[in-house]
Amino acid sequence: MEKFLKDLFSNQQYDDKNFFLIAGPCVVESEELIMEVADKVSSICKNLGIPYVFKSSYRKANRTSLSSFTGIGDETALALVKKTGEKYKLPTTSDIHAHDEAAPAAKYVDILQIPAFLCRQTDLLIAAAETGKVVNVKKGQFLSGPAMKFAVEKIRKAGNEKIILTERGTTFGYQDLVVDYRNIPWMKEHGVPVVMDCTHSLQQPNQTSGVTGGNPTLIGTVAKAAIATGADGLFIETHPNPAIAKSDGANMLKLDLLENLLKELVRLRKAVI
Repeated sequence: MEKFLKDLFSNQQYDDKNFFLIAGPCVVESEELIMEVADKVSSICKNLGIPYVFKSSYRKANRTSLSSFTGIGDETALALVKKTGEKYKLPTTSDIHAHDEAAPAAKYVDILQIPAFLCRQTDLLIAAAETGKVVNVKKGQFLSGPAMKFAVEKIRKAGNEKIILTERGTTFGYQDLVVDYRNIPWMKEHGVPVVMDCTHSLQQPNQTSGVTGGNPTLIGTVAKAAIATGADGLFIETHPNPAIAKSDGANMLKLDLLENLLKELVRLRKAVI
């Protein structure tokens, strides 16, 4: 495992041959919600030896519809993410959307996530790199794994070697995504850890309702294939009741289903390493 990942998970006891997990509700809806998810997921991961990063977006800037929920306020939400990480002794992450968000967000989280739509934004990548935080860049739905070398180069030339790349599917027509698992080994060739986003890769965007659809029944399938093809980590958004989630409910995993899935994935990981 990369040294920066070992440092990131220094407060956790785990088998360093295991995959790591980035998980949480899509967006900060309330303190009660994120604490509930962090409590349950951290307990499961501790028992299974899975290094765990708590994830929840402080703001959703790339919604389809103007009426979609975007957040409870930036500083309020970021403070809650930080509070959650401190309470459960977890590293945390949230996405940023513009270069001037990097430094303020870096005061609250350990990993700055770059949304897939923005993975080519040079000023955003450089600003994230200059914070010294880990930078997790999601591969654009319009790019190949090999093309992500340019994002990696931008961050490295800004003086930051703490880089993660995340696969999250490729645009297939107007309203669907497919996962090309060749992108996992291809992106690992850039010398960085690679994560599979098991939930956003199942989105069905651009629905006429203005709300993105999804196919959560395939989350397990995507996760298993990712482990089999060498992913270093998994990204899974989860919620106690996705049906009432304020963002991306159509493709989140119900929290009660997470433990059994992770048990299967740990067994699979042991079989393939």
